[in-house]
Amino acid sequence: MGIKVGTDIVSIKRVAKSIDRFGDKFLDKFLNKDEIARASKIESIAGLWAAKEAVSKALGCGIGKELNFKDITIKKDEKRAPYIVLNSNKFKIIDSSISISHEKDFAIAVVVLNFSYI
Repeated sequence: MGIKVGTDIVSIKRVAKSIDRFGDKFLDKFLNKDEIARASKIESIAGLWAAKEAVSKALGCGIGKELNFKDITIKKDEKRAPYIVLNSNKFKIIDSSISISHEKDFAIAVVVLNFSYI
């Protein structure tokens, strides 16, 4: 077993500029339909970007050939706390934890993944 941590911070203004420039095409690049419906504020959208980047960093592969944004879904439980769903368990994750926050100009996410092996 092994534990890995990933973190990411993103400028909320940078995400807003991308939405202004590319609109729904930008959102469709990294969010699924449920995430788009749930994320009504720019801070939440930026938080989802940071969350998915943090997951990819904890997995050690980044966003690319092995893993893309759509392979990661961030959902909310009954208490509205975020949790991670991966489309595949090829990474052998036993458990995960995620925290997403935003303040003024930035959104940040921290992810902890517990693997059955590293």
